[in-house]
Amino acid sequence: MSTSPESSPKRAEPAGRHFEPDLRSMTRINLRPIASPMPVGFFAVAIASIIVGSMQLGFFGDDAHRAVALTILPAFLLQMIVSILAFGARDVLAATLMACFSGTWLASSLVLALDPPAGAKVLGVLNLVFAVFAFLMATVAQRKRVMWFVLCVAVPRFAVAALFNLTGATWLGYVSGALGLLLAGVAMYAAFALMLEDMRGQEVLPIGRRGPAYDAVEGDLTVQLRNLERQAGVRRTL
Repeated sequence: MSTSPESSPKRAEPAGRHFEPDLRSMTRINLRPIASPMPVGFFAVAIASIIVGSMQLGFFGDDAHRAVALTILPAFLLQMIVSILAFGARDVLAATLMACFSGTWLASSLVLALDPPAGAKVLGVLNLVFAVFAFLMATVAQRKRVMWFVLCVAVPRFAVAALFNLTGATWLGYVSGALGLLLAGVAMYAAFALMLEDMRGQEVLPIGRRGPAYDAVEGDLTVQLRNLERQAGVRRTL
């Protein structure tokens, strides 16, 4: 004897379980366009690097430490703002790099201004750790060529600066200063190239994007929104 679907008893749901409907068709994700903050971030790197490099090369004399500290202090604030905006733009590489640069400038400024005991050696360890961090960042930033070049110069610059702080060797200070000016030149180029690209809507000076970094600028809106549901701020956990 068969039982029709109409006459068959309904299976009761287990107590305490709640079945949610498929919410994908009702979900809307709103994105807020912002101007790229990276030119400001790279300009801040360039300016602070020129000031510190000039001090290490002896251009300011022996009593310029406090003036240099006050001059590079704004770089901390500028790059912190850039980092916050980059996190909002969902660029974790740029945001992390700018935040760590910001903290390094702040620490350097405070040590130069206050001249605490063993401050030079502590600053040397900080520079060494930053050099290691910059190297790790460079290994994953190759598709963002402009950032990669900045990191490739930042690694030896901060490594030599660390050795100078730890040993006090005068010639290492000169090498660190020269590398600081080189870092400033690369960062200045990066800032200017990105600013021109943003103003004209196309690449003017070579930047060398590849892979997802290239698609993010040259791709259409479909490419921009690919895997959006898996990005931080949209997914449930970080």
